[in-house]
Amino acid sequence: MSADFSQPLADRLRPRTLDEYIGQLHLIEPGRPLYESIRRGRLHSMIFWGPPGTGKTTLARLVARHADAEFLPVSAVLSGVKEIREALARAVQFKAAGRRAILFVDEVHRFNKSQQDAFLAHVEDGTVSFIGATTENPSFEVNSALLSRARVYVLKALTEADLLGVIDRALSDAERGLGGRGLNMSDPVRMAYVRAADGDARRLLNLLEITADLLDAGQTVVSEEVARQVLASGTTRRFDKQGEEFYNQISALHKSVRGSSPDAALYWLCRMLDGGCDPLYLARRLVRIASEDIGNADPKALELCLNAWNAQERLGSPEGELALAQAVVYLAVAPKSNAVYEAYKAARADAARSGSLPVPLHLRNAPTGLMKGLDYGKGYRYAHDYPDAYVPGENYFPEGLERREYYRPVNRGMEIKIAEKLERLKALDKEADER
Repeated sequence: MSADFSQPLADRLRPRTLDEYIGQLHLIEPGRPLYESIRRGRLHSMIFWGPPGTGKTTLARLVARHADAEFLPVSAVLSGVKEIREALARAVQFKAAGRRAILFVDEVHRFNKSQQDAFLAHVEDGTVSFIGATTENPSFEVNSALLSRARVYVLKALTEADLLGVIDRALSDAERGLGGRGLNMSDPVRMAYVRAADGDARRLLNLLEITADLLDAGQTVVSEEVARQVLASGTTRRFDKQGEEFYNQISALHKSVRGSSPDAALYWLCRMLDGGCDPLYLARRLVRIASEDIGNADPKALELCLNAWNAQERLGSPEGELALAQAVVYLAVAPKSNAVYEAYKAARADAARSGSLPVPLHLRNAPTGLMKGLDYGKGYRYAHDYPDAYVPGENYFPEGLERREYYRPVNRGMEIKIAEKLERLKALDKEADER
């Protein structure tokens, strides 16, 4: 059957068999459980989780084809409970006729709990086999009841080799692709398209289709100039400020800084900026990192991050982003200490557990005669009246809470000197307690 050339190239070239499927060899390779399940037509509920353009919908269609099952697609972007019920009603009819049916829910993470509940019962009673496709972590976005009944398969972004294979197929397939045009692309031009696709086969095929439309009749060579015109708008890397990839990348940035890798930290900073992340969000995160992972080992780190934030606010992009880069490098190479962070968490935990313990009388403020008459401030020893401005043996914790040692400086950076000072003060306390 001839292809409908009114359809987009990505739809016309959708693989019809497992042999035509490109990528995901960790799943679709002879001997792999999913491959063998599809080949033998064995149905089970499943969720395909992966970036856009990695073949989730295609894989679902192949499952239906090999199982000789009716394919009932529903889009969570365009559909609601009404469309789900209509699809399920058809599934009931197919079941009565002895036919199997697959309910395919694209972008399943966009359905809320009640919408997902609408088809859960039909999955449980075997009316349909469920296949969901999602770009978001199903652990967070799919109902636990539904998740427990489906096997999750993780699809990966297509490799450069995979995408080069997609180009070859598109340019050579005369029946469904662009093979009838006789188009020719040099290796450098092919790689430019592969990089622009960023692991997404659909994006790559869309770019190729735009290219074919741009060429004059009879023109067969895709020159570097043509490629520049098509790719001039640039590409946005996989990034979604509300999605898991966002948190994965900010985690990678934070951990690269913590691991003292300035080069990796710079890379992840640039990846997030390239993906459209708000630079001011990054500035706020750097301030947090300065306190959490550097702390008093290098107090200047916090100051530098605040200055970078200020520079970004004043200059905007792209000028202000250089200040962020400077801060990232400084944080990465600075001595590391999470002593303040750990001390803060421990103190917060004690504050939550200890309840409303009263402030000791000697630490209370006494601005009025009544308060002084109630012994507010009585017995308080003014630190500046003592050598080194320190009162040996004084207790500043409330009654009912023993003295705590939350802050334990590390043996790095400025905290070496801080630790030395605290040890001297502890010795003074010990002497006072022994008197």
